[in-house]
Amino acid sequence: MTILVFVGSLLLAMALGIPIAFSLLASGVMLMWHLDLFDAQILAQNVISGADSFPLLAVPFFMLAGEIMNVGGLSRRIVDFALALVGHVKGGLGYVTIMAGCLLSALSGSAVADAAALTALLLPMMVSAGHDKARAGGLIAATGVIGPVIPPSIGLVIFGVAANVSISKLFLAAIVPGLLIGGALWVTWAWLVRREKIVPPPRKSRAEVMTALRKALWALMLPVIILVGLRMGVFTPTEAAVVAAAYALFVSTAIYRELSWRDLYGIFVSAAKTSAVVMFLIAAAMVSAWLITVADLPSKVIGLLQPFMDNKILLMLAIMVLVMVVGTAMDMTPTILILTPVLMPVVNAAGIDPVYFGVMFIINNSIGLVTPPVGTVLNVVAGVGRMSMDDVTRGVVPFMIAEFGIMFVMVLFPWLVIWPAKLFAG
Repeated sequence: MTILVFVGSLLLAMALGIPIAFSLLASGVMLMWHLDLFDAQILAQNVISGADSFPLLAVPFFMLAGEIMNVGGLSRRIVDFALALVGHVKGGLGYVTIMAGCLLSALSGSAVADAAALTALLLPMMVSAGHDKARAGGLIAATGVIGPVIPPSIGLVIFGVAANVSISKLFLAAIVPGLLIGGALWVTWAWLVRREKIVPPPRKSRAEVMTALRKALWALMLPVIILVGLRMGVFTPTEAAVVAAAYALFVSTAIYRELSWRDLYGIFVSAAKTSAVVMFLIAAAMVSAWLITVADLPSKVIGLLQPFMDNKILLMLAIMVLVMVVGTAMDMTPTILILTPVLMPVVNAAGIDPVYFGVMFIINNSIGLVTPPVGTVLNVVAGVGRMSMDDVTRGVVPFMIAEFGIMFVMVLFPWLVIWPAKLFAG
């Protein structure tokens, strides 16, 4: 009955069109009434304590870094470098999209920011080259969801805070899985374009490639600084976010000189608005998280999953299918905040590595950003690219299938995540 009250009130509030943060608060209030624990002071305290977390400072700083990179020319130079490397091969612009997406993922950690930048920069080029616009938009959307996987990742930060798992270990463990997803997109694109009759542009000379590399070098140094700094213990993930924002600001203003000081106000306002939405969502979810613990919902979920508890792979398959279903109707951040306090006790009871689970959980939620009908990234690509939602959805299907396929391969073979994680984390 407790599960029914919580889930039913949440779904009802969402069905009425109430924003997800207020829906979470409403479901929390209903659960408090059901448990005879209603107290406005407890409600307020949980909202305040939900956002009162030092590691969560990484969220606004990574968002600020992403805004600066897009406006300050870092994103464009990375695209130009990828174009110089592989733009001349058949379907080269698709490979450029994947390469640029992986590189941008190591800069911003936001699927929405990466998808918007890639759509604005590459979609017109792909259409002019003769590629089907729906397929090109689908590839860009599917590439954008690598953003929350390859570190730095806002999704991994939120999960690490909610699950009390080392964010540094999550970052280092997600590198190889993110690249595997990029590889799956690469193979899928190669298979789809093999019959297209498109004449690629001429190969860039070595001098032109080196020129593109020189221009992009400052941008390419950022992920190296962050990952080496985390690996060597120079700074924490939260401090890495500050380093990323400060570095991007320095490069954009002093090196590339594409960002004027007058532009900063708009950038700070945009980053603040996005951060406020995420932080309020986190704060509201902490009410539900506290009540989930008080109501002992995890033990009830463990009871439901008891037939799978003796087999880690079957349990992970069951959880991944559950998250897939939820991801079709709910955005990434609320899914993380709602399911993490419910699933982590199940994961711990089954003896599954929490870092491995966290990476797989975030991968699944990231792909959920391109699963209709919600599909936040699909909406971004459709809006920026001036396409219909139906066209983007049609174009993303083969790439979405490839991403889910590689995810389930990592479920069947956990060492694909665990072994690189131990290698990078030491």
